[in-house]
Amino acid sequence: MSTNKIKGGEFLIKETNAQDVFIPEQWTEEQRMMKKTCDDFIEQEVTPILDRIDKQEEGLVPSLLDKAGKLGLLSISIPEDLGGLGFNFVTSMLTTEGIGVGHSIAVALSAHTGIGTLPILYYGTEEQKKKYIPKLATGEWKACYCLTEPGSGSDANSGKTNAKLSEDGKHYILNGQKMWITNGGFADIFTVFAKIDNDKNLSAFIVEKSFGGISLNPEEHKMGIKGSSTRQVFFTNCKVPVENLLSERENGFKIAVNILNIGRIKLAGAAIGAAKSTTTLSVKYANERIQFERAISKYGAIRYKLAEQAIRIFASESAIYRASQNMEDAIEELMAGGMSKEKATLKGIEQYAVEAAILKVHGSETLDYVADEGVQIYGGMGYSAEAPMDRIYRDSRINRIFEGTNEINRLLIVDMLLKRAMKGELDLMGSAQKVATELVGIPDMNDGDETLFAAEKKMLGNFKKTVLMIAGSAVQKLMTTLQKEQEILMNVATIVIETYVAESILLRVEKMVSMQGEKNCEVQLAMMRSYINSACDKIWAEGKEALNSFAEGDELRMMMIGLKRFTKQEQFNPKQARQIVAQKLIEENRYCF
Repeated sequence: MSTNKIKGGEFLIKETNAQDVFIPEQWTEEQRMMKKTCDDFIEQEVTPILDRIDKQEEGLVPSLLDKAGKLGLLSISIPEDLGGLGFNFVTSMLTTEGIGVGHSIAVALSAHTGIGTLPILYYGTEEQKKKYIPKLATGEWKACYCLTEPGSGSDANSGKTNAKLSEDGKHYILNGQKMWITNGGFADIFTVFAKIDNDKNLSAFIVEKSFGGISLNPEEHKMGIKGSSTRQVFFTNCKVPVENLLSERENGFKIAVNILNIGRIKLAGAAIGAAKSTTTLSVKYANERIQFERAISKYGAIRYKLAEQAIRIFASESAIYRASQNMEDAIEELMAGGMSKEKATLKGIEQYAVEAAILKVHGSETLDYVADEGVQIYGGMGYSAEAPMDRIYRDSRINRIFEGTNEINRLLIVDMLLKRAMKGELDLMGSAQKVATELVGIPDMNDGDETLFAAEKKMLGNFKKTVLMIAGSAVQKLMTTLQKEQEILMNVATIVIETYVAESILLRVEKMVSMQGEKNCEVQLAMMRSYINSACDKIWAEGKEALNSFAEGDELRMMMIGLKRFTKQEQFNPKQARQIVAQKLIEENRYCF
């Protein structure tokens, strides 16, 4: 357990000690064995039959979920007394990464273990948990989650599906339509969100297929994840026993939001697993493909792509496991205070909802970048369905839509930060005021610190000042209309994302150097410096756009001077750094970090 006590969102106003973060280099042997179980399952059971899976061969995906259940892969974080393995949250993230390579199977499995199972595990009564969780843990029963409707996607609480109490008071009569339901074609258990009578907020119900009154449209034809069952589900006078109300009446929206927090960081973990696999394929092809009598991995343009793939993956991974351990520590602390594991897990993860949204965006966009460049490295073969990049490219695209679109998540990042500031949970405005005071003062030109990481730490401090300067000024100037200024909020969100991920890769490499020595971390130092300098360029561009969108006159001039100061970089040779990274990948013939 780390000693990091920084709360969710506090990374913007407090410094984190490198020794307080968890890094992937610290996995235990038991955790590595669980990851290998996932790797072996995908390699032996899934990869050889990907074409059959994509053709939705009858019963194939459910049979693979059965095999995963026998290996314990459906019950990683389910308590032992309910038939699970009882591993902690960080271990569940590592197994999510391992399964993330599995294309449509990754989607089916994560939907079952996540949104399909967790609402019952975390919100169910003891009776509900004892009835459903053991069979979900083995895969005997398959699960799905019914939230989205034709008229309610991002605005989930506007759903029209309705439940009315029967005259004898023993059942809720459920009527409505749900769409984009993953695992809908073979699910036994449906977690369904509906409004009771004319309630303002959703309630949630555990619905068994055997209850009747459930019908399905044919499978949807999709751009990617073709092997994943995606159906519309219709409920027509479906009789649900009153004891199958999940949690309290009108608590459905809260359930949906909290389960999505978990889903967001899990999606990031799965995306990074897929990205690592894609980079390995890219490196192998680049080493094998000969043009002009040389392997294409010897050309600078290809080396740039390979290195950039690895740099972005390494950075995203650093942030994912930093946040995962923060969540785990918060869970353990709440449990030590007497809270049940289920409530502690929800509360602990909710504390880091900002970070979960950051990671969902960054992880999905990292995978999209890696997949796109993978196609390019393969050239003409990248566009052929005979080669693996075709499926990777199509399957990756959904991740920017799943678990709340990246646009919604960007808006949420800023919204959650500002709401926490308004509640007094984060002193963002006090910190922003200090930055505003600094802007009109004499700049500190003391650059005498030449210790390792000093330059990067100064840059990170300035990135945080950039967020506080722009967000603080935007709040003061736009006040209640800020929430309508989505373009500005997107700019701020991207700066926040880059700041968190840049700090995470810095902390990881700093800790690695303390463990292994500077000489043994040459490649990681190159990745870290390359990422931070690229982040600086993005922050400058996003900051300039935001400031020009709402400030003017002397205020604009002063903040533009501040932005230039806060995005100042030392001289850095990006080509040399990427060459170091690419050379290591080429020698190892795989993603090796």
